[in-house]
Amino acid sequence: MSEKKLQSIRGIHDGLPAEVARWQRVEQAARRVFGCYAFSEVRMPVLEPTELFVRSIGEATDIVSKEMYAFTDQGGDQICLRPEGTAGAVRAWLQGGLTRSGTQRWYYIGPMFRRERPQKGRLRQFQQIGVEMFSAAGPIEDAEVLAMAHAFLSELGIPGLNIEINSLGCGACRPGYREKLTSYLQQRAGKLCETCNERIVRNPMRVLDCKVQSCQQELTDAPEMVAHLCDGCDDHFTGVQKGLDALAIPYRVNPRIVRGLDYYNRTAFEIVTDKLGSQGTVLAGGRYDGLVQELGGPATPAIGFAAGLERLAMLLDDVPLATPDVAVVVLGEEALGYSLAQADVMRKAGLSVVHCGGGSAKRQFKVADRELVRFVVAVGEDEMQAGVVTLKEMQNGQQQRLPVSEVVTVIKGQLL
Repeated sequence: MSEKKLQSIRGIHDGLPAEVARWQRVEQAARRVFGCYAFSEVRMPVLEPTELFVRSIGEATDIVSKEMYAFTDQGGDQICLRPEGTAGAVRAWLQGGLTRSGTQRWYYIGPMFRRERPQKGRLRQFQQIGVEMFSAAGPIEDAEVLAMAHAFLSELGIPGLNIEINSLGCGACRPGYREKLTSYLQQRAGKLCETCNERIVRNPMRVLDCKVQSCQQELTDAPEMVAHLCDGCDDHFTGVQKGLDALAIPYRVNPRIVRGLDYYNRTAFEIVTDKLGSQGTVLAGGRYDGLVQELGGPATPAIGFAAGLERLAMLLDDVPLATPDVAVVVLGEEALGYSLAQADVMRKAGLSVVHCGGGSAKRQFKVADRELVRFVVAVGEDEMQAGVVTLKEMQNGQQQRLPVSEVVTVIKGQLL
């Protein structure tokens, strides 16, 4: 097989040990913080019915029309690789019969798939951490979800983060705003990019999110949703801000925040950084009160957010790879079985152990050096006959002979 054929698919890459160590740090922080807010982990399938996303995300969205990996399987079913997690979470919540189970707080970690143009921190297969809260009706829930997102990123120690919030209105006030925005955009259509012209008809609010500089110049005086909210949405948005103020969480209102998916309403938010260039959003979400009903369930208020694991990992300081605690060196073939048994004893006691495989002592100690272990347990025929091992501390060269029953205690005591 040629080298070219062995290359991975463009936009899909392997998670090698150094990168996985960063992912694990993000995952551990998520589980720790989300658990403090009484959220529970769920695991959903990668394959979903295509119709689920057509109904929830919207057939005219870029995700469904351009980016989703959808196909017909051997049985004739229309299925896809999930492009996002919220719709699948709603499906799971409905199928699980949880509509009368009170507030459900979920989070999930796993791969998503979108055939978009690969760029810094954006891949066609990417890892995502998502949060969903069902039966969350008021602004207090919104503020707490935002507080949890802020606590999660603070736990990771990511610098230079800014929280931006907006209100997208609701079914009562958004149609009137959409009409005003559409009229404004149509008057400037000739100066907007091709993508924005397509969006004027399909989803005019997405034009506000365009990153093309010439388009942004034309949008300077565009009408803003926050100035056209109904009384209910205005009160809700004010309540969110009061909650964040009470928690001393800094934020700013950004009227240009929109969501690329049709099911969002009222509160929308992003947490951005200047460390990733123009595509600096590291966490985004909002309220989606109509999605459950759109998918056949009862009217249910809900809110959630998602964060790209790879993008978060890029912002972390170096995470040292875990190294083994002990290397076992065997001196002579006669003691090989004995050395394997000692390695097994130490592993069962919770130590990380690498066996150097036998052969010359020089080669085995080179292996131990390469593994960066702190201790070497050396065994030969003499040690085997006496029921002991020779324990060497690699940093200072000190060594001692110990009974097998004591070696684990000594090693653990010095690792603390």
